[in-house]
Amino acid sequence: MGSGTWIRLLLALGALWGIRARETQLGILGEPTLLQIPPKFQERTREFGEASWKKTMEGSQKKKVLLRFSSGNFTEYEQDRMRFHRGNFSLEILNTSREDERLYEYSVSKGPEEELWHIQLQVFEPVADPRIRILHRELSNGSCSLSLLCASERGDEVSYSWDSRDSGDTGGICSGNGSVLNVSYSLRNSGFRCVCTARNRVSSRDAAFDSSQCGAEQSGVPRVRTELLVALVTLGVIVIIVIVTIIILRARRDQGPSQVTPDGATSATIYAQVQKPKVTVPSATPISSTTIYAAATGPPPATDGTPRAPAEPPNPQGHPQEATTVYASVTLPVA
Repeated sequence: MGSGTWIRLLLALGALWGIRARETQLGILGEPTLLQIPPKFQERTREFGEASWKKTMEGSQKKKVLLRFSSGNFTEYEQDRMRFHRGNFSLEILNTSREDERLYEYSVSKGPEEELWHIQLQVFEPVADPRIRILHRELSNGSCSLSLLCASERGDEVSYSWDSRDSGDTGGICSGNGSVLNVSYSLRNSGFRCVCTARNRVSSRDAAFDSSQCGAEQSGVPRVRTELLVALVTLGVIVIIVIVTIIILRARRDQGPSQVTPDGATSATIYAQVQKPKVTVPSATPISSTTIYAAATGPPPATDGTPRAPAEPPNPQGHPQEATTVYASVTLPVA
Protein backbone atom coordinates (compact mmCIF):
# COMPACT_ATOMS: atom_id res chain seq x y z
CA MET A 1 0.00 0.00 0.00
CA GLY A 2 1.29 3.42 -0.89
CA SER A 3 1.69 6.34 1.45
CA GLY A 4 -1.36 8.04 -0.05
CA THR A 5 -3.55 5.09 0.86
CA TRP A 6 -2.40 5.20 4.48
CA ILE A 7 -3.12 8.91 4.69
CA ARG A 8 -6.61 8.44 3.30
CA LEU A 9 -7.22 5.60 5.76
CA LEU A 10 -6.12 7.73 8.71
CA LEU A 11 -8.38 10.58 7.62
CA ALA A 12 -11.29 8.17 7.28
CA LEU A 13 -10.71 6.82 10.79
CA GLY A 14 -10.53 10.35 12.15
CA ALA A 15 -13.80 11.20 10.47
CA LEU A 16 -15.42 8.09 11.93
CA TRP A 17 -14.16 9.02 15.40
CA GLY A 18 -15.62 12.50 15.00
CA ILE A 19 -19.02 11.17 13.94
CA ARG A 20 -19.34 8.62 16.73
CA ALA A 21 -17.82 10.75 19.51
CA ARG A 22 -20.90 12.84 20.26
CA GLU A 23 -23.32 13.19 23.18
CA THR A 24 -26.21 15.37 24.30
CA GLN A 25 -25.96 17.27 27.55
CA LEU A 26 -28.69 19.14 29.42
CA GLY A 27 -28.16 22.56 30.96
CA ILE A 28 -30.35 24.49 33.40
CA LEU A 29 -31.17 28.09 32.57
CA GLY A 30 -29.42 30.48 34.95
CA GLU A 31 -27.22 27.82 36.55
CA PRO A 32 -23.67 26.55 35.86
CA THR A 33 -23.18 23.82 33.24
CA LEU A 34 -20.07 21.61 33.15
CA LEU A 35 -18.97 20.26 29.76
CA GLN A 36 -16.91 17.11 30.36
CA ILE A 37 -14.91 14.76 28.13
CA PRO A 38 -14.54 10.97 28.54
CA PRO A 39 -11.46 9.48 30.30
CA LYS A 40 -10.11 8.37 26.92
CA PHE A 41 -9.84 11.97 25.73
CA GLN A 42 -8.30 13.00 29.01
CA GLU A 43 -5.55 10.41 28.51
CA ARG A 44 -4.97 11.50 24.91
CA THR A 45 -4.70 15.14 26.05
CA ARG A 46 -2.01 14.26 28.60
CA GLU A 47 -0.23 12.17 25.99
CA PHE A 48 -0.35 14.55 23.02
CA GLY A 49 -0.39 17.81 24.97
CA GLU A 50 -2.41 19.75 22.39
CA ALA A 51 -6.16 20.35 22.77
CA SER A 52 -8.83 23.02 22.34
CA TRP A 53 -12.48 23.81 23.11
CA LYS A 54 -14.63 25.34 20.35
CA LYS A 55 -18.29 26.11 19.74
CA THR A 56 -20.22 26.47 16.52
CA MET A 57 -21.55 29.92 15.68
CA GLU A 58 -25.30 30.29 15.44
CA GLY A 59 -26.65 30.24 11.90
CA SER A 60 -23.27 29.56 10.26
CA GLN A 61 -20.61 26.90 9.76
CA LYS A 62 -17.99 28.90 11.63
CA LYS A 63 -16.46 27.87 14.93
CA LYS A 64 -15.23 30.04 17.76
CA VAL A 65 -12.25 29.00 19.88
CA LEU A 66 -13.04 29.13 23.59
CA LEU A 67 -9.77 27.69 24.96
CA ARG A 68 -6.40 26.42 23.77
CA PHE A 69 -4.27 23.98 25.75
CA SER A 70 -0.63 23.42 24.83
CA SER A 71 2.20 21.80 26.80
CA GLY A 72 0.55 22.34 30.18
CA ASN A 73 -0.44 25.96 29.50
CA PHE A 74 -3.86 27.21 28.43
CA THR A 75 -5.43 30.39 27.12
CA GLU A 76 -9.07 31.31 27.82
CA TYR A 77 -10.94 33.56 25.39
CA GLU A 78 -14.16 34.06 27.44
CA GLN A 79 -12.93 34.28 31.01
CA ASP A 80 -15.98 36.24 32.20
CA ARG A 81 -18.37 33.51 31.06
CA MET A 82 -16.40 30.26 31.22
CA ARG A 83 -13.87 28.51 33.44
CA PHE A 84 -11.40 25.79 32.49
CA HIS A 85 -10.66 22.89 34.86
CA ARG A 86 -7.23 21.57 33.95
CA GLY A 87 -7.55 18.53 36.22
CA ASN A 88 -10.00 16.80 33.84
CA PHE A 89 -9.91 19.33 30.96
CA SER A 90 -13.61 20.17 31.39
CA LEU A 91 -15.14 23.54 30.54
CA GLU A 92 -17.70 25.18 32.86
CA ILE A 93 -20.30 27.70 31.68
CA LEU A 94 -20.82 29.94 34.72
CA ASN A 95 -24.33 31.25 33.96
CA THR A 96 -26.12 29.23 31.31
CA SER A 97 -28.30 31.23 28.91
CA ARG A 98 -30.37 30.49 25.84
CA GLU A 99 -27.47 31.57 23.62
CA ASP A 100 -25.32 28.75 25.04
CA GLU A 101 -27.56 26.11 23.45
CA ARG A 102 -25.35 24.93 20.57
CA LEU A 103 -22.74 22.35 19.52
CA TYR A 104 -19.40 22.27 21.40
CA GLU A 105 -16.26 20.55 20.17
CA TYR A 106 -13.22 19.27 22.05
CA SER A 107 -10.28 18.29 19.85
CA VAL A 108 -7.01 16.51 20.69
CA SER A 109 -4.26 16.72 18.09
CA LYS A 110 -0.82 15.26 17.57
CA GLY A 111 0.80 16.38 14.39
CA PRO A 112 -1.57 15.72 11.44
CA GLU A 113 -3.96 13.60 13.53
CA GLU A 114 -6.99 15.06 15.31
CA GLU A 115 -9.56 13.33 17.46
CA LEU A 116 -12.88 15.08 18.16
CA TRP A 117 -15.52 14.92 20.87
CA HIS A 118 -18.82 16.76 20.28
CA ILE A 119 -21.32 17.84 22.90
CA GLN A 120 -24.75 19.10 21.91
CA LEU A 121 -25.96 21.33 24.76
CA GLN A 122 -29.72 21.74 25.33
CA VAL A 123 -30.84 24.42 27.79
CA PHE A 124 -34.06 24.04 29.81
CA GLU A 125 -35.83 26.41 32.17
CA PRO A 126 -36.70 24.54 35.40
CA VAL A 127 -40.34 24.21 36.42
CA ALA A 128 -41.79 26.42 39.13
CA ASP A 129 -43.90 25.14 42.03
CA PRO A 130 -47.24 24.08 40.52
CA ARG A 131 -50.60 25.32 41.78
CA ILE A 132 -53.83 23.31 41.93
CA ARG A 133 -57.09 25.04 41.03
CA ILE A 134 -60.68 23.74 41.16
CA LEU A 135 -62.33 23.90 37.75
CA HIS A 136 -65.61 22.22 38.71
CA ARG A 137 -67.20 21.05 41.96
CA GLU A 138 -70.40 19.14 42.60
CA LEU A 139 -71.90 17.79 45.84
CA SER A 140 -74.71 15.24 45.72
CA ASN A 141 -75.90 12.32 47.86
CA GLY A 142 -72.93 12.52 50.21
CA SER A 143 -70.33 12.34 47.46
CA CYS A 144 -67.99 14.91 45.99
CA SER A 145 -66.98 15.29 42.34
CA LEU A 146 -64.07 17.55 41.49
CA SER A 147 -62.19 18.61 38.39
CA LEU A 148 -58.68 19.78 39.36
CA LEU A 149 -56.20 21.70 37.23
CA CYS A 150 -52.45 21.58 37.98
CA ALA A 151 -50.25 24.21 36.30
CA SER A 152 -46.73 25.60 36.63
CA GLU A 153 -46.05 29.18 35.58
CA ARG A 154 -42.50 28.49 34.32
CA GLY A 155 -40.61 25.69 32.69
CA ASP A 156 -39.75 24.21 29.29
CA GLU A 157 -41.50 21.08 28.04
CA VAL A 158 -43.41 20.54 31.30
CA SER A 159 -45.39 17.33 31.81
CA TYR A 160 -47.87 16.57 34.62
CA SER A 161 -48.82 13.42 36.52
CA TRP A 162 -51.07 12.64 39.51
CA ASP A 163 -50.65 10.13 42.30
CA SER A 164 -51.45 9.54 45.96
CA ARG A 165 -48.74 9.75 48.60
CA ASP A 166 -50.85 8.16 51.37
CA SER A 167 -50.06 4.68 52.62
CA GLY A 168 -53.72 3.65 52.58
CA ASP A 169 -55.48 2.17 49.56
CA THR A 170 -57.31 4.88 47.65
CA GLY A 171 -58.22 2.64 44.74
CA GLY A 172 -56.14 4.64 42.29
CA ILE A 173 -58.48 7.60 42.62
CA CYS A 174 -55.55 10.04 42.34
CA SER A 175 -53.77 8.31 39.46
CA GLY A 176 -53.60 10.09 36.14
CA ASN A 177 -51.52 11.86 33.54
CA GLY A 178 -51.96 15.37 32.26
CA SER A 179 -52.70 18.64 34.00
CA VAL A 180 -56.42 17.88 34.67
CA LEU A 181 -57.63 15.26 37.15
CA ASN A 182 -61.30 14.28 37.64
CA VAL A 183 -62.06 12.62 40.99
CA SER A 184 -65.26 11.43 42.65
CA TYR A 185 -65.40 10.03 46.17
CA SER A 186 -67.63 9.63 49.21
CA LEU A 187 -67.30 12.28 51.89
CA ARG A 188 -67.19 9.53 54.53
CA ASN A 189 -64.01 8.16 52.96
CA SER A 190 -62.28 11.51 52.44
CA GLY A 191 -58.95 12.33 54.06
CA PHE A 192 -56.49 11.36 51.34
CA ARG A 193 -54.23 13.67 49.33
CA CYS A 194 -53.81 13.87 45.58
CA VAL A 195 -50.32 14.99 44.59
CA CYS A 196 -49.56 16.66 41.27
CA THR A 197 -46.00 16.46 39.94
CA ALA A 198 -44.78 18.94 37.33
CA ARG A 199 -41.51 17.90 35.70
CA ASN A 200 -39.25 18.38 32.73
CA ARG A 201 -35.86 16.94 31.82
CA VAL A 202 -33.96 19.01 34.40
CA SER A 203 -36.33 19.54 37.36
CA SER A 204 -39.42 18.34 39.22
CA ARG A 205 -41.87 20.04 41.63
CA ASP A 206 -44.93 18.80 43.60
CA ALA A 207 -48.20 20.20 44.94
CA ALA A 208 -50.83 18.41 47.05
CA PHE A 209 -54.62 18.70 47.28
CA ASP A 210 -56.31 17.52 50.49
CA SER A 211 -59.71 15.90 49.96
CA SER A 212 -60.82 16.10 53.62
CA GLN A 213 -63.03 19.05 52.79
CA CYS A 214 -64.63 18.92 49.39
CA GLY A 215 -63.83 22.09 47.47
CA ALA A 216 -62.06 23.78 50.39
CA GLU A 217 -59.11 26.02 49.61
CA GLN A 218 -56.00 23.92 50.06
CA SER A 219 -52.27 24.38 49.85
CA GLY A 220 -51.39 25.46 46.37
CA VAL A 221 -54.98 26.58 45.65
CA PRO A 222 -55.65 30.34 45.31
CA ARG A 223 -57.57 31.82 48.26
CA VAL A 224 -58.54 35.22 49.65
CA ARG A 225 -56.48 36.33 52.63
CA THR A 226 -58.29 37.32 55.83
CA GLU A 227 -56.66 40.76 55.88
CA LEU A 228 -57.89 41.48 52.37
CA LEU A 229 -61.42 40.36 53.24
CA VAL A 230 -61.55 42.65 56.30
CA ALA A 231 -60.29 45.59 54.23
CA LEU A 232 -62.98 45.02 51.59
CA VAL A 233 -65.76 44.87 54.20
CA THR A 234 -64.51 48.07 55.89
CA LEU A 235 -64.35 49.89 52.57
CA GLY A 236 -67.91 48.83 51.77
CA VAL A 237 -69.20 50.20 55.11
CA ILE A 238 -67.45 53.54 54.52
CA VAL A 239 -68.96 53.86 51.05
CA ILE A 240 -72.48 53.18 52.40
CA ILE A 241 -72.05 55.83 55.14
CA VAL A 242 -70.88 58.44 52.62
CA ILE A 243 -73.84 57.73 50.29
CA VAL A 244 -76.38 58.01 53.14
CA THR A 245 -74.82 61.31 54.33
CA ILE A 246 -75.03 62.81 50.83
CA ILE A 247 -78.71 61.81 50.50
CA ILE A 248 -79.58 63.44 53.86
CA LEU A 249 -77.77 66.69 53.01
CA ARG A 250 -79.50 66.95 49.65
CA ALA A 251 -82.91 66.35 51.24
CA ARG A 252 -82.34 69.16 53.78
CA ARG A 253 -81.20 71.55 51.06
CA ASP A 254 -84.32 70.87 48.95
CA GLN A 255 -86.66 71.56 51.94
CA GLY A 256 -85.25 75.11 52.43
CA PRO A 257 -84.93 77.14 55.70
CA SER A 258 -87.81 77.38 58.20
CA GLN A 259 -88.30 79.96 60.93
CA VAL A 260 -89.73 79.24 64.33
CA THR A 261 -90.87 81.91 66.79
CA PRO A 262 -89.66 81.79 70.38
CA ASP A 263 -93.01 80.46 71.59
CA GLY A 264 -92.92 77.61 69.11
CA ALA A 265 -95.39 79.08 66.56
CA THR A 266 -94.51 78.92 62.90
CA SER A 267 -94.03 82.31 61.27
CA ALA A 268 -94.79 83.21 57.65
CA THR A 269 -92.81 86.02 56.03
CA ILE A 270 -94.53 88.48 53.64
CA TYR A 271 -92.52 90.91 51.55
CA ALA A 272 -94.44 94.06 50.48
CA GLN A 273 -93.16 97.23 48.89
CA VAL A 274 -95.21 100.45 48.87
CA GLN A 275 -94.02 103.44 46.89
CA LYS A 276 -95.62 106.91 46.87
CA PRO A 277 -96.21 108.91 43.71
CA LYS A 278 -93.17 110.63 42.35
CA VAL A 279 -92.62 114.23 43.53
CA THR A 280 -90.50 116.69 41.58
CA VAL A 281 -87.75 118.19 43.71
CA PRO A 282 -85.43 121.04 42.82
CA SER A 283 -82.22 119.16 43.17
CA ALA A 284 -81.11 115.89 41.62
CA THR A 285 -80.61 114.37 45.01
CA PRO A 286 -81.41 110.68 44.76
CA ILE A 287 -84.42 109.37 46.55
CA SER A 288 -83.67 107.22 49.53
CA SER A 289 -85.86 104.44 50.70
CA THR A 290 -86.68 103.45 54.23
CA THR A 291 -87.57 99.90 55.07
CA ILE A 292 -90.03 99.24 57.84
CA TYR A 293 -90.10 95.83 59.49
CA ALA A 294 -93.27 94.97 61.30
CA ALA A 295 -94.10 91.74 63.06
CA ALA A 296 -97.71 90.91 63.73
CA THR A 297 -99.26 87.95 65.33
CA GLY A 298 -102.19 86.72 63.38
CA PRO A 299 -103.25 86.28 59.79
CA PRO A 300 -101.70 88.45 57.07
CA PRO A 301 -103.69 91.45 55.66
CA ALA A 302 -106.13 90.92 52.84
CA THR A 303 -105.04 91.43 49.27
CA ASP A 304 -107.28 94.59 48.85
CA GLY A 305 -105.67 96.33 51.80
CA THR A 306 -108.65 95.96 54.16
CA PRO A 307 -107.40 95.30 57.67
CA ARG A 308 -108.53 92.15 59.31
CA ALA A 309 -109.84 91.61 62.76
CA PRO A 310 -107.28 91.51 65.54
CA ALA A 311 -105.93 88.19 66.48
CA GLU A 312 -107.76 86.18 69.07
CA PRO A 313 -106.01 85.53 72.37
CA PRO A 314 -104.55 82.12 72.95
CA ASN A 315 -107.12 79.43 73.48
CA PRO A 316 -107.65 78.07 76.93
CA GLN A 317 -105.45 75.12 76.25
CA GLY A 318 -102.48 77.50 75.81
CA HIS A 319 -101.68 76.63 72.25
CA PRO A 320 -99.82 79.52 70.53
CA GLN A 321 -101.14 81.06 67.36
CA GLU A 322 -99.10 81.55 64.20
CA ALA A 323 -97.00 84.73 63.99
CA THR A 324 -96.67 86.55 60.65
CA THR A 325 -93.78 88.93 59.90
CA VAL A 326 -94.48 91.77 57.41
CA TYR A 327 -91.62 93.52 55.66
CA ALA A 328 -92.74 96.89 54.13
CA SER A 329 -90.55 99.26 52.22
CA VAL A 330 -91.74 102.89 51.81
CA THR A 331 -89.90 105.28 49.54
CA LEU A 332 -90.00 108.91 50.75
CA PRO A 333 -88.76 112.06 49.14
CA VAL A 334 -85.63 113.60 50.56
CA ALA A 335 -85.95 117.23 51.69
